[in-house]
Amino acid sequence: MMTPRPDLAPDATLSREEMETLQREIADVAVFEDDDPPLEPESLSNPLAATSTGGEPPVVAGVDQSFLLDDNEEDDRALSAVVAMQAGEVIERVFAVTPLEIPYIPGLLSFREGRPILDALEELSVEPDLYLFDGSGRIHFRQAGIATHMGVVRDVPSIGVAKSLLCGVPRDDTENLPAGTTVPIEANERVDAPEGTLLGYAVQTKQYQSSSRYVNPLYVSSGHRVGPETAADAVLALSEGYKLPEPVRLADSYATEAKGEFVAVDESG
Repeated sequence: MMTPRPDLAPDATLSREEMETLQREIADVAVFEDDDPPLEPESLSNPLAATSTGGEPPVVAGVDQSFLLDDNEEDDRALSAVVAMQAGEVIERVFAVTPLEIPYIPGLLSFREGRPILDALEELSVEPDLYLFDGSGRIHFRQAGIATHMGVVRDVPSIGVAKSLLCGVPRDDTENLPAGTTVPIEANERVDAPEGTLLGYAVQTKQYQSSSRYVNPLYVSSGHRVGPETAADAVLALSEGYKLPEPVRLADSYATEAKGEFVAVDESG
């Protein structure tokens, strides 16, 4: 697939100030609203919802990464894994291994991991209708987390699914929420947006029945071409008894599996 915005692709040679400037440009280009027609979350894992209207079930891709260590036990290369699903079934799995060019810097994750992800996406033979990234979308200091950056560069509908809250503030308490609950996340002084701007949702995909332990919510936000409510509904629709939505959970599992296979081949060669 051709990259519509190569000028906005991650560039590890930029200074920190230049990276932050580029993120603001990406946020200006990003569309934090639904396409027309909008994505129907109920069709993501239910084939009958799509076929009843005469259409094909949408293809959803989950994206996650694993890392390969060098001789000094430091991250040296990224293994980016993509799992494409349709109607709840895996239809393709691909990965790519790419050298890492910069260390981890909070708020600049896409400049470290974005290039490896773009390489992996080039391996896909199918064209997903939606991408779910293990990381933030609009819930980001400059409204341009990894899901927004990748979504804008590829000009595809994308959602960020983060395990921790990078910035912003929940409108209500997020502790020990019942499964299926969503809590809006608003911009605060740490975000390049007016305070109170809706950035996304805390989404409770799973919860224990015991009062002695609880599952923390996911922090779900628009990446590109998906509205915040649709993003939250999509993640709930794709969660099947696990905390992570199924495409991301399977991408995480595949990243670990592919890493083992790659290391074995690498060491034998």
